[in-house]
Amino acid sequence: MASSSGDRSQRASSAAVEDLKPFIEINKDDRGIPEVLLVSPRGAAVRVSLHGGQVRSWRNEKGEELLFTSSKAIYKPPAAVREEFLFVFHRNRMWVVDENPPPIQSFDSSCRTFIDLLLKSSDEDLKHWPHSFELRLRVLLTFEGHLILISRVRNVNCKPFSFSFSFHTYFSVSDISEVRVEGLETLDYLDNLRNRERFTEQGDALTFESEVDRAYLSSSDAVAVFDHEKKRTFVIKKEGLPDVVVWNPWDKRAKAIPDFGDDEYRRMLCVDAACIEKQIPLKPGEEWTGRVELSARALDNMMMHDKAKGFQVKEQAETNMTNSILLHPEVALFLCHLNNNNTQLIIKSHFAVFCENGCYILIAMILVFVLYDSWNWYMILNSAKVLNLNCEVV
Repeated sequence: MASSSGDRSQRASSAAVEDLKPFIEINKDDRGIPEVLLVSPRGAAVRVSLHGGQVRSWRNEKGEELLFTSSKAIYKPPAAVREEFLFVFHRNRMWVVDENPPPIQSFDSSCRTFIDLLLKSSDEDLKHWPHSFELRLRVLLTFEGHLILISRVRNVNCKPFSFSFSFHTYFSVSDISEVRVEGLETLDYLDNLRNRERFTEQGDALTFESEVDRAYLSSSDAVAVFDHEKKRTFVIKKEGLPDVVVWNPWDKRAKAIPDFGDDEYRRMLCVDAACIEKQIPLKPGEEWTGRVELSARALDNMMMHDKAKGFQVKEQAETNMTNSILLHPEVALFLCHLNNNNTQLIIKSHFAVFCENGCYILIAMILVFVLYDSWNWYMILNSAKVLNLNCEVV
């Protein structure tokens, strides 16, 4: 008997309390549209609709939804749902499962929880864009519940063409006024609210008090979204996608969008890994690959203290020399929490990027937050030592 998507998601969430074998199911959703369910060994789950090649749901091992979907979303084809991962083109088409995809370089074959989707240009497509192509998408759920998408575009045309690309990622947040984005400092951006005029980001972090629609150019390979109220941080790591688009419609624009609730702008933030400023050129037979990895980490609520107190991290190097560094309180919380759980951590480009196993931290030309009375910070450590951490609250 076929199970509904709701039943399967509930089963995946209930299994989060204990490790299980990863599994993949291909079925139909409540509207009869084919979809794929991926479940990690720890119970995280992803639902992928073949309509538009969209990731429609990403839940952590506690069953918490990490992506935003509007209550007014239109699910019936040919309309595309305003949510999660969409492509710049052909998000209204039905994709197929690729049973025999060509190999991907540098792919970890030990991970078995993934699905490959394929979309080929049709005669109807050629009327609107006269270039033949193959578009592939691999959706992968790691053991830790990280969501990885690998897209490949191949030129099967007899002439070269260029294109833009974007993963539209709608994160679920507690309140947009309690959210900040880091990793965009000092970057140039195109402001779509000002006729794509070019500006330079002046703030230490991007916060939200009104509508934002910007394309940040030539960013680093990682960006972080901090949700203070939920005590959660999303880390976006990307390859082959130099730009980052940040969008929130705010109240007036939200009311003008038919498939968007009037007040739902408060509970979402769109952060896209993209290639916007310079199009991607492909000669006949060439293939382009873009990759994005999303992770969501929650701080231990028992460790949440008044930010004004500050935190101190004691470094114990191999020489047993001990130094003390004052850190931005949230970064210190990450270090303390992860060290207590014997989790390896790499600090990179203004924020934490998490890895598996071990209890060490690699510091190499790292930018570390320093806590003052305000959010001012900056301290550069020129070190390449592997350090064992003990963390204390000052």
